[in-house]
Amino acid sequence: MNGKIMTKLFTRIVSALCAVILLAVMAGCGSDTASMSDKTDAKDDAAQAIEMMSDPNETIVSDDSQTITEDIETVSEQDERPDENIDNTEKKEEDEGMKTKYDKHGALHVNNQGKLVDHNGEVVALHGYSTHGINLYDEYVNREFLEYMRDEWKIDVIRLAMYTSEENGYCVGDESNKQRLLDVIDRGVKAATELGLYVIIDWHILSDGNPRTYEDQAVDFFDKVSEKYASYGNVFYEICNEPNTSATWEDVRAYANRVIPYIRKHDQYSVILIGTPSWCQRLDEAVANPVMADNNIMYCLHFYADTHRDDLRSVCEEALKAKLPIFVSEFGTCAADGNGAHNIDEANKWISLLEENDISYVMWNISNKNETSAMIMPGCDKINGGYTDDELRDPAKWYRGVLAGN
Repeated sequence: MNGKIMTKLFTRIVSALCAVILLAVMAGCGSDTASMSDKTDAKDDAAQAIEMMSDPNETIVSDDSQTITEDIETVSEQDERPDENIDNTEKKEEDEGMKTKYDKHGALHVNNQGKLVDHNGEVVALHGYSTHGINLYDEYVNREFLEYMRDEWKIDVIRLAMYTSEENGYCVGDESNKQRLLDVIDRGVKAATELGLYVIIDWHILSDGNPRTYEDQAVDFFDKVSEKYASYGNVFYEICNEPNTSATWEDVRAYANRVIPYIRKHDQYSVILIGTPSWCQRLDEAVANPVMADNNIMYCLHFYADTHRDDLRSVCEEALKAKLPIFVSEFGTCAADGNGAHNIDEANKWISLLEENDISYVMWNISNKNETSAMIMPGCDKINGGYTDDELRDPAKWYRGVLAGN
């Protein structure tokens, strides 16, 4: 109820109480104190006040000729909408513009239709960038850079790719190197969280080929990080990037069945991403024999548009028909080796397919490495953002336009 109504009611209540008290006092006193007419007037005032209090529809005239009845009828409307005399449009748009997808949707999960959804069941697709190996290019994992990517490029997810066996990889370096990589991940996760971004912790196997090669180390790693970030609603765990060469789907399933329980021991709700054989192209094998250890998982599809065309898109489309949960945790517009032509036509075909089916996608890679798939031109040493077009490679400039459209 608004202040005007409260004031009027309070005034009537006080008047009634005073009249009743006065009547009682005069009733206990003789004619020396008050005349009979005074007593009668006080009694009539008390009765009128009490009657008006008991009847919510009684008109109570205020100085501005408004009534309590009118105020009661309009107060609910005033509570449900902003003052019509104030233009709140600009502030609302500003508030909406400041919200990230994580601010809006919070922790996500996979539904029974194979889609990534929030707690209300609304489908959410994420779009972002992957670092290169943080063992080689950790300088871009800083808050200023991520803020620039959020605000200027409109990313809503960052993937922290940690190589396992390449130079200074987690499984080939010493303990101090392991700790250094854990510190980089921690820096990235905390910065992403402060900025309202989702973040993928990626166990980036590549030259080791089979995820079982360093399975014990993976168990230890995911045991640690899932315990540390169990309360973070924005963290995804990608447990094996691109199984390849001799890795079979049975190898991947056995590996996943061992690693996942260590994550779930600490974190029961975060989404887990699982790579598929042949550099994350065999979604068909996941359809035929899915991992049964958990139902909050998605399967990774990777493509490089100048290499992977209609054939791989057909694999993706068939998996979608089977309602397989798909997440494109890495893609490029060039050839599969990270070099070659920037194929816009094929890349646009892929983006159309992903957008039509609400599939999340993350582009490779944030670095100034001398290759087509790198975001930044070699020789540019900026690590906090603010890049000119001359300092960006063509695939990055194309992708900036794609993200702007989201």
